Amino acid sequence: MSSRPRILSSLTRKLKPERLSVDTMSEDVLLVNDILVEGSSPEGGVISVWTLNRPSKLNALNTESHELLRDACSRAEADDNIRVVVIRGAAPLPAPEGKRPKPAAFAAGADISEFAGKSSDEVLPFFENNAWERVWNLTKPTIAMVDGFALGGGAELALSCDLRVASTRAKFGTPEINLGLIPGGGGTQRLCRLLGYGKALEMVMTGEMVDAETALQNGLVNAVATPDELEATTMALAENIAKKSPYTIKVAKRAVRAALDLPFSEGVLAERSEFVALFDTEDKEIGVSAFLERKSANWVGR
Repeated sequence: MSSRPRILSSLTRKLKPERLSVDTMSEDVLLVNDILVEGSSPEGGVISVWTLNRPSKLNALNTESHELLRDACSRAEADDNIRVVVIRGAAPLPAPEGKRPKPAAFAAGADISEFAGKSSDEVLPFFENNAWERVWNLTKPTIAMVDGFALGGGAELALSCDLRVASTRAKFGTPEINLGLIPGGGGTQRLCRLLGYGKALEMVMTGEMVDAETALQNGLVNAVATPDELEATTMALAENIAKKSPYTIKVAKRAVRAALDLPFSEGVLAERSEFVALFDTEDKEIGVSAFLERKSANWVGR
């Protein structure tokens, strides 16, 4: 086995003592913890870890989940110290004696009980102001840490993140077709852009699940780790990004996102514009000087 996961575990242990709890979030549905990143610049950079906390429901997303995720997005956008957001699901609760334990889940879809008896007019306002788009539109980098099931709305939440790290027992699926529905949180569009038309349509029309290795091969996830190594792998990736210039990271995300919306020739022009504009920033001078002097860059974020 490679020594890489052991190195990553060491990094994560170093970060954990700096964990700060945020009391403004409901501990019933969403837990928010900020982890201080040593060596970030400007100083005070944190990785904000959001835990979907409905383990008895396999962390299924309900109305309150969406409301708190939207609130967390507003906070993250407004807080310059938040450099990266990691979204995860709570671990299963211990099983009662004689009962089978529940499986691990990132989020096993939407809370279907909220769909019963609803008309299109009743559900439209919710889908017009949902958490999937708020996460997608964050200017900060986002990483989904997926352990276990990511189905339906849970898969769409993972797809709304920029990067996805999965455990070997992760399973992705869009089973809405079995309810007489289709994905409604951007899943059809984001799957198509990640997997291509054929693979995306296969997932949507069959409703069948994709395992972690297949997801990695198809480009649905960026990395796969064992369940024991998942947190270390994810946090090492988040820490790497969090130590870059926060301003340049924002520009990089904006430039790559342009490829989803613009024709190729227009995207190249947009990239050129972003690149040239960075020559007027302090962080460009800091980065170039640090490279030439063979030392670490101390970013100022502008």
